[in-house]
Amino acid sequence: MATVKLSSPATGLLAGGRTRRSAPARRATVIRAAAGSYADELVSTAKSVASPGRGILAIDESNATCGKRLSSIGLDNTEANRQAYRQLLLTTAGLGEYISGAILFEETLYQSTTDGKKFVDCLKDQNIMPGIKVDKGLVPLPGSNNESWCQGLDGLASRCAEYYKQGARFAKWRTVVSIPCGPSALAVKEAAWGLARYAAIAQDNGLVPIVEPEILLDGDHGIDRTLEVAEKVWSEVFFYLAQNNVLFEGILLKPSMVTPGAEHKEKASPETIAKYTLTMLRRRVPPAVPGIMFLSGGQSEVEATLNLNAMNQSPNPWHVSFSYARALQNSVLKTWQGRPENMDAAQKALLVRAKANSLAQLGRYTGEGESDDAKRGMFQKGYTY
Repeated sequence: MATVKLSSPATGLLAGGRTRRSAPARRATVIRAAAGSYADELVSTAKSVASPGRGILAIDESNATCGKRLSSIGLDNTEANRQAYRQLLLTTAGLGEYISGAILFEETLYQSTTDGKKFVDCLKDQNIMPGIKVDKGLVPLPGSNNESWCQGLDGLASRCAEYYKQGARFAKWRTVVSIPCGPSALAVKEAAWGLARYAAIAQDNGLVPIVEPEILLDGDHGIDRTLEVAEKVWSEVFFYLAQNNVLFEGILLKPSMVTPGAEHKEKASPETIAKYTLTMLRRRVPPAVPGIMFLSGGQSEVEATLNLNAMNQSPNPWHVSFSYARALQNSVLKTWQGRPENMDAAQKALLVRAKANSLAQLGRYTGEGESDDAKRGMFQKGYTY
């Protein structure tokens, strides 16, 4: 009777001299086939961003939106003022303890500090992955119910290749879904297909794609309606991601939390929001996805942190964390006021918010000692980036 001798834990000889590979070896081959030459790097980048106690600082506002932020503290929308504000954020000592990635606008990716150090290098020195917004914004979707679609696929491959050379290692593409406008089947399909094509192109050029179909807070609908729409949207997103051969281990998600509409008569508790949101995610998101990085979407700084904390009270199949813009920056702007003498205090304000959300990612945030300003909602009807 013939015997079979195993040559190593990873391979073995089968009858007829065929080679058998172990499950890890087969899985590695599948991953490389799905994402090409960057597969291993994509997986490593995604894991780094989705690391315990850390999340994403989103500072990818367009120049126009950044101008609105600056005007709120009496500053003109000039490149020098935008650079000064972003330098304040990106040179904050100790930020890397709580922040694993920073999403930048194209202008910021190529900027440097006043001392000549590239912002990308400031981030790398703190083990923070540089990311880049790659979409070209929302435009009206013909044939829909006053809905939008996200443009930017034309030329995306070459842009991603250039951003990778500049030091970016992940990307963001934001599209939106409006519940008061339907959403129509056309708008949902367009959002899902656009995200899937973007994700495939980003991975092909070495960038981990953040997949973000934001379900807007606008409306007076209840939380059950939000859940229904979120499940529909994410079902289509993953269908088209699979059709486009996107490597799930090399993506990150940026979903909205499942909440009632901003104009609904009753607010939901953090526990209720966590229950509904995690229900939706478990029904729709494969455990192969490494990280869920929630957007704040106009919640107050404290609301966003409390809700995240509630979702981390028990183990999840994925890293459940944050990718906040306003919910990390609001207190910083108010403290800074554009004055050099306030820079240290503003950076401390950033660390306070970053640490609070780090604790929430670990399920240890209490909300004690938060200011009234941090509890104020930031929802703006029809808000645009």
